[in-house]
Amino acid sequence: MDLDLIKKLIKVVEKSEITDFTVEEGELKISISKKQPETNFVSMPAAQAVASQPAPAPAAPQPAVAPEAPKDNAGGENADEGLHEVKSPIVGTFYRAPAPDADPFVKVGDKVSVGTTLCIVEAMKLMNEIESDVSGTIVKILVENGAPVEYNQPMFLVKPD
Repeated sequence: MDLDLIKKLIKVVEKSEITDFTVEEGELKISISKKQPETNFVSMPAAQAVASQPAPAPAAPQPAVAPEAPKDNAGGENADEGLHEVKSPIVGTFYRAPAPDADPFVKVGDKVSVGTTLCIVEAMKLMNEIESDVSGTIVKILVENGAPVEYNQPMFLVKPD
């Protein structure tokens, strides 16, 4: 395998959405892989960190929600209002609908039951449907569509039946 062919293969991988590529010729094996840039990746280059700085900006309202969490009891009930918090089981990006042009899964005032899909949290390019763990009525949606969510962050307030 000549050096020019290897260089061409590297350029093809760089310009495509391929993240891993392996080719074997006789006893020679070449593997090419690249890392995908992620906006929440801790060790990304400074240039990417600056470019992705605006994306976490919607997270600024989150600290206002987070201090409320210590007031909650262990059952996830808001002691002051009697509301149940549906929290994110993972870190990711919150989406209210299955597609950008689709209706949201739920709106304020909707009745939900255990197992009703409330939203999607995208993590590492996987779409995770988040289901209600209580029956009741959606009182408030605490996260904006497309905003990042943290593990155990409250996303919905539900008034249990």
